[in-house]
Amino acid sequence: MTNRTAVIEDAASAAVALDPVRARLLGALREPGSATSLAATLGLTRQKVNYHLRALEAHGLVELVEERRKGNMTERLLRATAGAFVISPQSWALVAPDPDREPDKLSAQWLLALAARLLREVARLITAAGSRRVATFAIDGEITFATAADRAAFTRELGESVRELVARHHAAEGRPHRIVVAVHAAMPPEETSP
Repeated sequence: MTNRTAVIEDAASAAVALDPVRARLLGALREPGSATSLAATLGLTRQKVNYHLRALEAHGLVELVEERRKGNMTERLLRATAGAFVISPQSWALVAPDPDREPDKLSAQWLLALAARLLREVARLITAAGSRRVATFAIDGEITFATAADRAAFTRELGESVRELVARHHAAEGRPHRIVVAVHAAMPPEETSP
């Protein structure tokens, strides 16, 4: 199994991957499998699985690992081309959120537009790098505020600290880097179905 995360930027490939049956197949194909084994695992007919596998293979989401002769048939073993897939907002370019179009910098919509841009840009970096690692940095944490005033004070101080740090380290020339700092209410973990 590959631990690589692939970014889907093509709208047709995104539509194929978002189909519920195909998404289940991609999850099951983290390890190689055949239409027969997948049909038994997922409770589907082999013909239905083959139909969906052909669509996934046509869009480069699964790849052939091995072909085995079984009597007068050939069993094809396939696996997902990545351990995880992320669909870039770029795949829906006409409706992709754009931070420049959202004037309220304190709104959830602006934060979502920033996150979409972050995903698009990091996806492009990963694609351009090929098998090389991409140098990035992120901080993820959780904080509990007793009051809304405490939250406002924290975000004000955080903004001032980041602006001061940027001013101290910003150079006139060199390779630019994007900084995104976000604070939003934490959500409980989603329950995953078996």
